[in-house]
Amino acid sequence: MNANAPIRNTQAESDLIDRYDSAKSALAGSVAVSALRDSALGQIKDKGLPHRRVEEYKYSDLRAFMKSAAPLATAADSSAVKGVLEASETFGDLDRFKIVVANGSFVAELSDIDALAAEGVTVSSLTDALSSDEGAQLLKSPKTGPNDGLVALNTAFVQGGVVVAVKDGAEVSKPLELVQLATATGAQVVRNKITVGKGAKLRVLESFSGDTGAGEINTVFDYDVADNASVAATRLIVGKTDAARLLTTIATLGAEAEFKSLGFIAGPQFVRNQQFINFTGENSEAKIYGVSMVGGSDLADQTLIVDHAVPHCNSREFFKTVLDGEARGVYQGRINVAPHAQKTDGEMMTQALLLSETAEMANKPELEIFADDVLCAHGATSGQIDEDLLFYLRARGIPEDEAKTLLVLAFLSEAIEEYGEDDVTEGLEQRVRDWLAGH
Repeated sequence: MNANAPIRNTQAESDLIDRYDSAKSALAGSVAVSALRDSALGQIKDKGLPHRRVEEYKYSDLRAFMKSAAPLATAADSSAVKGVLEASETFGDLDRFKIVVANGSFVAELSDIDALAAEGVTVSSLTDALSSDEGAQLLKSPKTGPNDGLVALNTAFVQGGVVVAVKDGAEVSKPLELVQLATATGAQVVRNKITVGKGAKLRVLESFSGDTGAGEINTVFDYDVADNASVAATRLIVGKTDAARLLTTIATLGAEAEFKSLGFIAGPQFVRNQQFINFTGENSEAKIYGVSMVGGSDLADQTLIVDHAVPHCNSREFFKTVLDGEARGVYQGRINVAPHAQKTDGEMMTQALLLSETAEMANKPELEIFADDVLCAHGATSGQIDEDLLFYLRARGIPEDEAKTLLVLAFLSEAIEEYGEDDVTEGLEQRVRDWLAGH
């Protein structure tokens, strides 16, 4: 069957199409932005939500999962937002700056705008920016490919978000948390544009908290990393919810730039965490890590495309997945090397640990190389707990459950510790222990 052929709409697709016109009238945007929204909606009409006949979504059929589509979330009451923010335990007592987006809208009064300004960081509303002459540029994402369904859905319905700009040479003293909150039911469609100037350094914490009964979340983080700049982005996707969590990273790297990220998944029923990394300047490096803990009948999909379009760049991808019950894990990773991207060095590894006989893992690492002077490799493993190691620990008086916890923690911690952000490592490892205690 042709994946691009028109298909009969599901209830969720009909919901999205039917409410588009009324939703659009309440959404910000210039004439050019409105045209981009219409074009994205046209893609949804023609192709539907991403489904298994689309190769990139073969193992994570969003169309089958979404039985209906929730209306967009309405504006949040500031007191309710403050209460949810105070109750949020995303990164514990870690000292950081915060930028708050609630129910799809930037909440300036609860964000550390003045403190960030003193660090050389400006923060403004995406909603305001979309109404400007340059607004359409914020929604154009050619590096994701023209046909990505999640980005199209985000473009059509994006409510708001933030525009963050770090001035040249700034070294932000504390991590910046972009926290997205839900205070009521309703879908949230958010886009955050983060521009990091030449020679600047920024650490970002991406988190999602609030009402677990809220609808799907579709958020795009679009990073522009200038020459000699450095970014570390930690994404925390946790909390039990039966609504889809759809997260996209677009990262464009200049010359001699560094970008690293860690996507940490534990709890939601359906997660798609996808990343598009694009090298546009020479002698740059990207390090992409993923940790997924999946139980019950949940699904966690970590998808990654790294485009080496210029010479002399390095990339490392290292992903770990633990599955229990009837859970399904997905890793799809591809390194593309353009014909003139000589001296590329890329390595990709995905490893899965299955704690039950009914769990499933789909590993799909790929290399697409059109240059001849490169060093690229990929690998994938899936297996169960090593019985010899388990026996070794039990022989030393460690109870079986504790011994299994130690082995799983050691398995996942390899990626967490290699990521190297020491101030978040302890908190993430505690989340691993908490998840294991329930499984």
